[in-house]
Amino acid sequence: MKILVCISKTPDTTAKITFTDNNTKFAEAGVQFIINPYDEWFALVRAIELKEADARLNDGVGQASTQIHLINVGGADSEPIIRKAFALGGDEAIRVNATSQDSFYIASQIAEVVKQNNYDLIFTGKETIDYNGSSIGGMVAELLDMPYVSLATKFVLNGTTATINREIEGGEEVNEVQLPVVVSCQKGVAEQRIPNMRGIMGARTKPLKVVEPVAVEPLTSIVSFELPPPKAGVKLVPADQPEELVRLLHEEAKVF
Repeated sequence: MKILVCISKTPDTTAKITFTDNNTKFAEAGVQFIINPYDEWFALVRAIELKEADARLNDGVGQASTQIHLINVGGADSEPIIRKAFALGGDEAIRVNATSQDSFYIASQIAEVVKQNNYDLIFTGKETIDYNGSSIGGMVAELLDMPYVSLATKFVLNGTTATINREIEGGEEVNEVQLPVVVSCQKGVAEQRIPNMRGIMGARTKPLKVVEPVAVEPLTSIVSFELPPPKAGVKLVPADQPEELVRLLHEEAKVF
């Protein structure tokens, strides 16, 4: 089985966000970048768990027929996060040498790679923590004419049949689907891991292939960014003045 895990480079959650060029570009100087957590903690780790389960079933020899390939659409500055994904357990990687914030463009590049390599399973995180678009998985599935299950909290594979639990409004839904399939993963589908020393050392020599993008016209462009307004200071109301609290809630907070 061949699994493709889509990984994205995102700013660390503690990074200070600023913009340049008249608020049209994200200022990357001094920012620490990481693998998008939903891609790393859930999509990639679940793929690793499936490979490990395959190895255990293979006569106890520890050799798995399952291969985990990584894909990233980005520039050379994405390679450190690809190497970290290698350290966790990826086998090979493809970096599409393009930089874009357009979801359709990115999904089209991923779909083209899938067409050339016949993957059985494509995992994405449910969204990236910088743009929160939740759109790549669905677009990839549509471009490939594959079934798509989003927001997976549990993924069980039995042969070529996947049983996938996903969150829905007010409850949970259980889906059964035949491979190949595209799945976006979120909390619950796997447990976070950290690379071990063996994985870190091996990551240096794992194959990373760089390919040029196919010609695709982006559908969207960023006009400008803006930061949310700064938070106002806290107002403390003495416990013996409930009428003042009611006034503030009514006139300033506008809660009723």
